[in-house]
Amino acid sequence: MAKKKRSILEAATVLFAEKGYTETSIAELARRTDSAEGTIFYHFKTKADLFVAILADIKEGILSEFDTYMGTCRFENGIEMMEKVISFFLYLAGQHEEWFLLLQRHHPYEVARENEECRRHLATLYNTLLDLFEDAILRGREDGSIGDLPPKKTALLIFSMVNGLIWLKSNDLYDTGSLYQELLTSCRRMLIPQPIENTGVSSC
Repeated sequence: MAKKKRSILEAATVLFAEKGYTETSIAELARRTDSAEGTIFYHFKTKADLFVAILADIKEGILSEFDTYMGTCRFENGIEMMEKVISFFLYLAGQHEEWFLLLQRHHPYEVARENEECRRHLATLYNTLLDLFEDAILRGREDGSIGDLPPKKTALLIFSMVNGLIWLKSNDLYDTGSLYQELLTSCRRMLIPQPIENTGVSSC
């Protein structure tokens, strides 16, 4: 990607994340990148095209980071895989706050109702992330570190918990770092098979 186009894309990502789609103007983006508005429209035909390009870039960035991490990490069992996926997800959200703040705004999903390319980028991103959580559950069911739980529904619940903490942090509503251990403890309680208690009542 050309240096100027990359500069525009990165600056626009920050602006859309901070101000939202409607409140971000091409004029402000031009000032921030020391570009003419015509230069921006040379690289991106419309503001909507620029926004979709940003979503594609965020998707590729997140998935590339996870792909690299998963390719170099080794897990003893499914529960360890789950904990490390959660940990890396939170780490990534801290390293690229603008990505996750933008994703948590309303506009990407509003655009996705009408724009097939936007919907495809979001679906690919979230389905891939959910697959990581589901893979950890399936692995844990096989090795006994995770109980006999419905993989897809359980993956969605845990993903929602993690993404909820990221939302709180991104919007400066709570110091979610203090909840990290509690999050892992809650996930363990949900996932690890519980021994059957002996109630002392004999069956007939």
